[in-house]
Amino acid sequence: MAIEIKKNGNKIFAPLIGKELICTPEEEVRQEYIVHLVKQYGYSLDQMAQEVKVNNSKRGQGKARADIVIWKTKEDRNSDNSPIIVIECKAEQITIHEEDYYQGYNYASWAGADFFVTTNLKDTKFFRVVKGKMPKKLEEVAEIPNATELFDKKKIEELLTKTKAFTRDEFSKLLFKCHNIIRNNDKLSPEAAFDEISKILFMKIRYEREQAKTKALFSRKEFEELKAAYEKITGKDSFPFYQHFFEKTKEVFKTEEIFDPNDSIKIRETSFLQIVKELEKYNLSDTSDDIKGIAFEEFLGRTFRGELGQFFTPRTIVDYMVDVLDPEEGDVICDPCCGSGGFLIKAFEYVRDKIEREVQVQKEKIKEQYFGQEYDKLSEKKQEELAKTVDDLFSKLNFELDIHNPKGRLKTLSYDCIFGTDANPRMARTAKMNMIMHGDGHGGVHHHDGLLNVNGIFDGRFDVILTNPPFGSRVNKTLKITPSDIPSEEKVKFYEDRYKEYNYRETVVKQIQEWATYDNGPGKSRGKALLDIFDVGAWSGLTEVLFMERCLNLLKPGGRMGIVLPEGVLNNSALQKIREYIEGKAKLINITSIPQDVFIASGATVKPSLLFLKKFSEEELATYQKITEDTTKEIKDKYQTKLDELKTTFKKEEKKLKESKSAKELRELKKKYTEDVKQIEDLIAAEIKPLVKERFDYPIPVIEVEKAGISSTGAPCENELEEVAVEFRAYRKKAQLWAEPKKEVQYPVDDEGNISRLQLIDGNILSEPEIFYEAYAH
Repeated sequence: MAIEIKKNGNKIFAPLIGKELICTPEEEVRQEYIVHLVKQYGYSLDQMAQEVKVNNSKRGQGKARADIVIWKTKEDRNSDNSPIIVIECKAEQITIHEEDYYQGYNYASWAGADFFVTTNLKDTKFFRVVKGKMPKKLEEVAEIPNATELFDKKKIEELLTKTKAFTRDEFSKLLFKCHNIIRNNDKLSPEAAFDEISKILFMKIRYEREQAKTKALFSRKEFEELKAAYEKITGKDSFPFYQHFFEKTKEVFKTEEIFDPNDSIKIRETSFLQIVKELEKYNLSDTSDDIKGIAFEEFLGRTFRGELGQFFTPRTIVDYMVDVLDPEEGDVICDPCCGSGGFLIKAFEYVRDKIEREVQVQKEKIKEQYFGQEYDKLSEKKQEELAKTVDDLFSKLNFELDIHNPKGRLKTLSYDCIFGTDANPRMARTAKMNMIMHGDGHGGVHHHDGLLNVNGIFDGRFDVILTNPPFGSRVNKTLKITPSDIPSEEKVKFYEDRYKEYNYRETVVKQIQEWATYDNGPGKSRGKALLDIFDVGAWSGLTEVLFMERCLNLLKPGGRMGIVLPEGVLNNSALQKIREYIEGKAKLINITSIPQDVFIASGATVKPSLLFLKKFSEEELATYQKITEDTTKEIKDKYQTKLDELKTTFKKEEKKLKESKSAKELRELKKKYTEDVKQIEDLIAAEIKPLVKERFDYPIPVIEVEKAGISSTGAPCENELEEVAVEFRAYRKKAQLWAEPKKEVQYPVDDEGNISRLQLIDGNILSEPEIFYEAYAH
């Protein structure tokens, strides 16, 4: 049977009905999946029905309707016999959660079906229905029967008992297979082989995004057809098509600086085609983020654990640090040495989950409003109208979760709130790909020295910093800022327009220009030393020390940060001045000592600690400065008489020695006077510091854990950090460690069925209600 989906604006051809309908995103998924069922499984339209009522005694659900129901025969359908399969469809942009699977299970169970399916086209899962009792867990199976298997009891039983191996494991194995193709055919190192796979993945993503409407895959067949057309125009002796295809991909990602302008594919075409063939069954734009993300991270970990292990922060540590800082929607988040992107991905997912939960709560409120106690007393026609209203409101709410909707909350999170840099070009590119695989947010990640301002990453911009800087290396005193660090005029104009409120050209670009042209005196090259732009650079060139100051500079007043540090930074006496400097800029809110085992598998050789700080708010900074000023005056006054006496005695002795013309004794006198004054000044400083601490006193939780989820071999073990995170959350809320205004998003519905977004903070409306779906939906 030849049926196709035909689109006309927001209209779509509905196969079961045989005409065009104005479709919601869920209905569009339903129509496309019906075509899939006919083409891939051989079902006839006579066996299927849409929006079938199923028994439901649960108030607040309305008349429960299964999206698609399949019977063994047309006669079974017409006789209202139990179907064999029930299918629940969600909009493509919706992340399918466990409760959605249970909803599908309920519908299938009420209908008496054997199988149920939940799909958003990107993520499709098949389950068996456990008859006679509610399951404690959902039982996923590998497949549903096709049309020819419906009457084969043995085959049905086999499908019902064949449990599903996770698709992400398949994808992970496939990535390793591609990796081995390059290593075997082209003899590249693991890291270089990974670079080539990354290029092909970017090429595949670019092509599939451009072909989103037709859903054409980047397959070997598709590639060869494009190649033939290319060679017909340019000739077979022209630039190889797969290199030309990569050039087009570089152009698309040019503004994001993923690839060097001179970069090329460094494997032979046969290897390239083998990998395209292996990957072609996956549409990377449509594959669920859970599948892609976990598979890609596993692939990354096993590829880079050796030479590049320092770029990976163990997942248990990442989870704990994000939990402690608890980023909220609207927080602007940065990692200035992001490695493979672990902190940024977790922060993105953490906030995304909060947004999804809020939208789900709003849906529950809508159901309560429309399917209340009076619902069952209404006529069937009125119930139908209300169910349609609820479906329409749900569809509109779903646009909040569409990362391609320019007004959606997820788009704002991805585009405006996630930023990172890494000085290693391979890792910057890896972080971008890793983030795409996890659901996006990659646009704010750049290849750049994390110690310098770049693009959207500059001082005073961030609410949350999460980072694991490089340990142990030192910045050379001769390393200078040069004209190559100045962004191009094209970039300046782009970011000047994007960050108007920060006066970007004056506050960011001009500063770098001044540093790059700094005059070091006659005979010396221009450019300010990198160490000299940091206060702590006068005491230490250690990268971890410089990054502590850098992160504090990046934060807004009141912003918070978590940083992985070698334990020596916290207790080495040589770094006392560094600690005092930091304590004069921020409050310590948590110090967590973790076992060295956690990082051994990543190649680290020092014992790490996790340091959490909150940069002083303007009020706290003023308080600290006033306490320091008053204390300094008090202690200086205390010793002033002694200093005056020393000075008076020195002047008398100096006069005598000048008269006697004893130069040697005069030098000795001056030396002793200087030493005596310094001794008193040291006493003054030593008394000021503890007194300031005493007067600007606050508790600092210091936590030591023995098990942090990873053993020295890299194997999982007990994780005490999970319990610590829960306890710390309760503590910091009670202690009000940082300001937490009550943020609320409401969705009022007008008389015409339009739903808008209304944002409030502490009960105050931020702006007028906004329609967030219309421009994108239509």
